[in-house]
Amino acid sequence: MFDSSLPRRTVLRALTAVGAVAVGTAACSEPEGSSSAPAPETGSPEPAAAGVRRLGAEWESHARTYLSWPASKSIWAEDLPAVREEIAGLAKAIAAFEPVVLLARPEHADAAQQACGDTVEVVSIPVDDLWARDTVPVFVEEAGKVGGVDFNFNGWGGKQNPHDKDNAVARSVLGKYGLARTETWITAEGGSFETDGAGTLMVTESSLVNDNRNKGKSRQEIEDELKKVLGVRKVIWFAGVRGEDITDAHVDCLARFTAPGVVLLDKAAPGTPPDSWSRAADQARSVLASATDADGKPFKVIDLVQPDPDKVEGYGEDSVISYANFYVANKSVFVPKFGDAEADERAQQVLRDQFPGREIVPVKISTIASGGGGIHCSTHDQPGQPS
Repeated sequence: MFDSSLPRRTVLRALTAVGAVAVGTAACSEPEGSSSAPAPETGSPEPAAAGVRRLGAEWESHARTYLSWPASKSIWAEDLPAVREEIAGLAKAIAAFEPVVLLARPEHADAAQQACGDTVEVVSIPVDDLWARDTVPVFVEEAGKVGGVDFNFNGWGGKQNPHDKDNAVARSVLGKYGLARTETWITAEGGSFETDGAGTLMVTESSLVNDNRNKGKSRQEIEDELKKVLGVRKVIWFAGVRGEDITDAHVDCLARFTAPGVVLLDKAAPGTPPDSWSRAADQARSVLASATDADGKPFKVIDLVQPDPDKVEGYGEDSVISYANFYVANKSVFVPKFGDAEADERAQQVLRDQFPGREIVPVKISTIASGGGGIHCSTHDQPGQPS
């Protein structure tokens, strides 16, 4: 078992160094850390059918947003108070636009409620960590009802232990709200998926076609199951990055829809030396240039340029500084505020242009970012009208 006081990205480096991580060798069998191998687009999309299951877009109406209260001193160490303060601040900010539910261990519920105030509902569901995007069920709509898919959370391929509480979050949330639970053999996380709400899904091969989650399964087998349980018709595959962060490169830090056919793509700041992450973005760009969506339409790609790392407040080697990890809530968009004033404003303007009529809300998340995640990683939307 690893030293869980290490940050999320550092955890993986430690595991790899001692041989505890076997880099995935399934359909995309590129060397560790490489993203240069192309991930060709899958074949023709399946035709749409009336009344079938549907994975909605994030910009559609939400019934509520879920967050989770950071629980572990062994994970966050001296940063635990600071990350709790940021989660409380994010919860309160979102609560100005829609209902917010904060999941917390029973023994932490009172403190969490005090930190968040009475605009946030604290629900006693045990959690291991704060990453609600990955542990809360992926919600789908079918026959006028909302249900959820339980993707068998396993600590990002067994890289974070214990994870038994987070593994049970999806089932617990669905039970709490009386929503139908869909089982699947796929092991994945909510950050693995990005949809336009119209049948197109973007994913990274590194986080799904990987023996640490779906041993022995081919890309086609995984795609077929995703179409079945999520109701999507077309899957766009990016190569991603293997073995350099705990998630194996979730798509929600790389490429995000703002409308059917429109994708915001993460791009390194000018002058930044090329690395695995910038090469992954370049590879995604090449895929999107020749791909079409579920309706056969080409994609428009808009750059979302990262801040200058030297100007990011609290920047460390594990910090995630992608503006692509924004979150769309009712009448609002929440975007990281990293401290590079020019880059922060540029990203906010891109989002204003893409989401007219929504308030753009910048939020400081330096501690969350230092843990290897962002605003989108910390939140999870449930579709439907607010109660």
